[in-house]
Amino acid sequence: MITTEQLRSAIQQRIAIYNQDDLPLKNRATQNCALLDSRNHILAEYIISPFAVPRQNISAMDGYAMAHGSTLSKGSIIEIVGESQAGSPYTDAVKKGQGIRIFTGAVVPDSCDTVIMQENTNFAYIKDSLDKTQPYEIILSKAADVDANIRKQGEEIQHNELVLQQGKRINPADISLLANLGIDKVKVFKPLTVGLVATGDELVALGGKLKSLAQIYNSNTPTMKSLLESLPIVINDYGIIPDDLNKTTKAVTKAMKECDVLISTAGVSVGDYDFLTTVIEDLGQINHYKVAMKPGKPFVFGELNKGIDKPVLFFGLPGNPLSTVVGALQFVIPALWQMSGVLASEQPMQLTVKATLMNDVKKSVGRTDFQRGVLSQDKDGSYQVECSSKQDSHRIKQLSHANCFIVLDQDSGNVTSGDIVNVQPFPWLHK
Repeated sequence: MITTEQLRSAIQQRIAIYNQDDLPLKNRATQNCALLDSRNHILAEYIISPFAVPRQNISAMDGYAMAHGSTLSKGSIIEIVGESQAGSPYTDAVKKGQGIRIFTGAVVPDSCDTVIMQENTNFAYIKDSLDKTQPYEIILSKAADVDANIRKQGEEIQHNELVLQQGKRINPADISLLANLGIDKVKVFKPLTVGLVATGDELVALGGKLKSLAQIYNSNTPTMKSLLESLPIVINDYGIIPDDLNKTTKAVTKAMKECDVLISTAGVSVGDYDFLTTVIEDLGQINHYKVAMKPGKPFVFGELNKGIDKPVLFFGLPGNPLSTVVGALQFVIPALWQMSGVLASEQPMQLTVKATLMNDVKKSVGRTDFQRGVLSQDKDGSYQVECSSKQDSHRIKQLSHANCFIVLDQDSGNVTSGDIVNVQPFPWLHK
């Protein structure tokens, strides 16, 4: 068995070659995507700003814009000759000793170089008699500095500046940036096609009826679809494959012609009716089989390449629901993000925190252990975690009631209450 770190490294290295030789980014198909539909897609172009931001000098405050050369000391009297609102600029020249009323976001006239906050001014005569449609005077109650409270043209983004890199995973902040630049469509890499298969005579699709006590519902395919929903992929669901060598070969052959990646659940152990590994070896190769982790030891990473132009990478997950979730989160999802062409800095992080263990936990040396737990946080920001009482990989309810994995190192033995442990909160809790 290889370690989790070794398997993770092996997958990363194989995909790096895939992205360079088998399906290089320069050859990837692209498509135009509406901005509002672009979240989590991968940019296939460099975004250059079509104009400066701000497009002109604008006021950062409500107050008064002062003309060049005006006296800005305390007690100075300024004649206010007009007004500039957001979307309605003042266009006449403003002379030395004069100013205009201005509001946040409004254009500062070229003839002005300072904005004084309104709270640092007073009217020169009784406010009740003030007619703002005519010139009026204000007195500075506090000295001001030239260039104060002005957002300069292009101070955030220059015209023709590179603002987003190819390979950027588009997030809500990027959508805000693009919308501010008036960009309503972006070019993205065409999503990878990922095939899903579930194997086993005992499986029944959701919506069907269990006709015997030996049958169970196929929960792994819905689970995988849910786990993969945020990735820029298209899923082909090949349904349930019975425990039959010919039918398994036929289904995998079809999938390898239509997909970039194939993911299976169950059928990768060494039982008499587990045919997937045989089929993978016939149609390609197994790069790694069995990883030193619990649950999920029978994890297959391979590729299908017989009779096709580029290999189809294969991930074979065990059939137990917990093993499926662990394998998907630790290996499959990071691999799919890497294959998508996303920049390394843009790949989703696996959040890990330190927490104080609240109960004793049994563990055997030799495998990295992913135990279900409930993570909580004190008012002071410290974390505590309590391990679930039952850790069998077939237990579904405990997975639903947990909110994290307690990750115990391969060389670790039993841990006791009060120990500090590594915890991975489930990603759906902090999306």
